[in-house]
Amino acid sequence: MAIPELSGVEYAVTGARGRPLLVLGPSLGTSAATLWEPAARVLAERFDVVAWDLPGHGTSRPATGFSMADLADGVEALAARAREVRGDPGAPYWYAGDSVGGCVGLQLAITGRLAGLAAIATGARVGDPAGWADRAAQVRASGTASMVEGSAQRWFGPGFADREPGVADALLTALRDVDDESYAAVCEALGGFDVRDRLSEIDVPVLAVAGEADAAVGAEQLTLIAERVRRGTLVTLPGVGHLPPAEAPERTAELITRLVAGRPGAD
Repeated sequence: MAIPELSGVEYAVTGARGRPLLVLGPSLGTSAATLWEPAARVLAERFDVVAWDLPGHGTSRPATGFSMADLADGVEALAARAREVRGDPGAPYWYAGDSVGGCVGLQLAITGRLAGLAAIATGARVGDPAGWADRAAQVRASGTASMVEGSAQRWFGPGFADREPGVADALLTALRDVDDESYAAVCEALGGFDVRDRLSEIDVPVLAVAGEADAAVGAEQLTLIAERVRRGTLVTLPGVGHLPPAEAPERTAELITRLVAGRPGAD
């Protein structure tokens, strides 16, 4: 296993007094810019924000042969560079991640690196190893373009692609552009990920955000996270699918802001 070198997009990383560091994690097949841009710009009014890309996605170089723990180490290295700019090396940071980005967040929280976590449309285990192996094989045989139709059905809540065709098209185009082997490697990392028995080790505030219309990850998986961590809160977003940062950016930004302020959940 090797720690992948990750990159992404920074929004106002200044280190100004009182601005917490917030790291944002992606869903499989998306880029930081296409998934998080609208929400990140709202969040950057209050936080120093770094949104990272998976290997072979967006701005990150292709990589293979990594686990979820390796991805977490790669995120930690990225956060360390931001903390050096801010002048607070070693300080805990806040994290919000969608889907596989949320899995990485759980891994980071278990190892004690975070101040708090928003786990969005994710699970302590997502899918099953055989299913991820099948998807990896499909992408190696037919490329990420073969995933577009299925992802369009899994990703979005009812009517979203019709209401926001530009956002939906940008996300699906980012999927087509992903490096095939890197995508397959993320599938394999997901197949080997299961921290259900370790959730009780997480002792930072955790906001679990479920999309009511999420066809990829059921609300019961977010409920499990909220119930098993020591300080968990569950929020469900009506009509939203698997990508809340893109589908409901202002609401997602509001929930993350409330988490950092010590008021997780809805009013």
